[in-house]
Amino acid sequence: MSLMTTKRTPKPVSTSRPLSPLAAELTRLLGPQKVLSSRAERLNYGYDAILVGKTPLCVVLPESTADVVAAVRAARAAGVPIVGRGAASGLSGGAAPLEESLVIAFTRMTRLEIFAAQREARAQAGVITLAISDAARPHGLVYPPDPASFRTSTIGGNLAENAGGPMCFKYGVTGDYVKALEFVDADGEVHHLTRGAFDLAGLLIGSEGTLGLITEATLRLSTPPRFTRTLMSHFAEVGQAAQAVSEAIAAGAVPSKLEFMDRACVGAVEDYLQIGLPREAEAVLLVDTDGEDLATVEEELALVEAACLHHGGKVRRAASDADSAALWRARRSISPSLGRIRPQRMNEDIVVPRSSLAEVVREIKALGEASGLRLVQFGHIGDGNLHPNILFDPRRESSEKVHELAHQVAQVAIRHGGVLSGEHGIGAMKRGFMAEAVDPVTISALWSVKHALDPQGRLNPGKILPDEIRSDEIRSDEISLDEISLDARP
Repeated sequence: MSLMTTKRTPKPVSTSRPLSPLAAELTRLLGPQKVLSSRAERLNYGYDAILVGKTPLCVVLPESTADVVAAVRAARAAGVPIVGRGAASGLSGGAAPLEESLVIAFTRMTRLEIFAAQREARAQAGVITLAISDAARPHGLVYPPDPASFRTSTIGGNLAENAGGPMCFKYGVTGDYVKALEFVDADGEVHHLTRGAFDLAGLLIGSEGTLGLITEATLRLSTPPRFTRTLMSHFAEVGQAAQAVSEAIAAGAVPSKLEFMDRACVGAVEDYLQIGLPREAEAVLLVDTDGEDLATVEEELALVEAACLHHGGKVRRAASDADSAALWRARRSISPSLGRIRPQRMNEDIVVPRSSLAEVVREIKALGEASGLRLVQFGHIGDGNLHPNILFDPRRESSEKVHELAHQVAQVAIRHGGVLSGEHGIGAMKRGFMAEAVDPVTISALWSVKHALDPQGRLNPGKILPDEIRSDEIRSDEISLDEISLDARP
């Protein structure tokens, strides 16, 4: 007699949790391929390049404006906040949810059209910045704004922050190239805006997703310059570099790129790339001049060279296009270079008048040395936009110490008549400094705009604006109209 045994196959144990009501409704409306609901998927959308926030309740990956409308209306019905997100390369916490929210990630909205005759591009929010110039180049056109993250950042994120970049001094920032916008408001209504006397589009640009969700933009394209020349100058003292910048511009030079790196920054990049940067220098300037007339391009480069030599700089002109490309690769490699030194960093983004540059870079250098933290400086020095970066390891250095140094850097900018941000935005990281940087009347007015466009406060809550100031808390003698500026750039 033989015994036969039957091997039982255990029943699979379900590890999935039922969908939240919002995720279930969005899945019904948009289909499961456009909705991320598992915790493992949602974890990836709780942070940006600088800040870790709350894991979102649900993530939507829209492919059209209609998808965005459906998501916004579902979130409104559920009473859930909404955070827009591009490539999450932002450096102020702008795309990190601070509450349990619906994240709308635009990375699938990548339709791009070039209208060469009109010198225009029409781009959905998820289009990578570099892709615009790549598509325009066969038509003899380019898109000039070039944030350092142009290989990864999306045009929607650039619009939300009004991003600049190395070419901003001569060619302007993202907002300067916008001809029209499409956005979805807090109620899920679609609006089409053109630039005019009442420039609501200009209000949306740089609002960090707190007033509406930009879904598409019509952008102005330009013809590329025929000639470009590059030089590098290095200095024995950081203030000398700043003085050379001011003198060159005062003499009439308008470089297309004018970038600054301090010694710590140069050392980090050289460790990473090993391309022969001068490690002994306390400061390095990288400069491009360009234009249609070679004589003018050379003349402007000579003005920069003379100013650098006058302030003790040593100058090397790029000998070839390849040499120039290597130098600019160094500038664009700063972020990964710094990541090899410390696992985290706080990236400040102050703007100060050029007349104060020398004093500001010296003061910030001294603050870093006194703090005991690693601090490096670089930035678009031509328009006074500096990026002091505080590098730290949260296992060894306290967040309180890091935030205190960041606060001191912000106070340097304010004291010299500058502002807190030139392109990275206020987000969550600099929200706590706003009450010192902006007068109560302006903050109250900004809250009025927020209430008008987002009455329930559901769009990217906890960003930019400090706690609301009631009108009865503002005394007429607290502020002079002469002190109120509507221009965020000195």
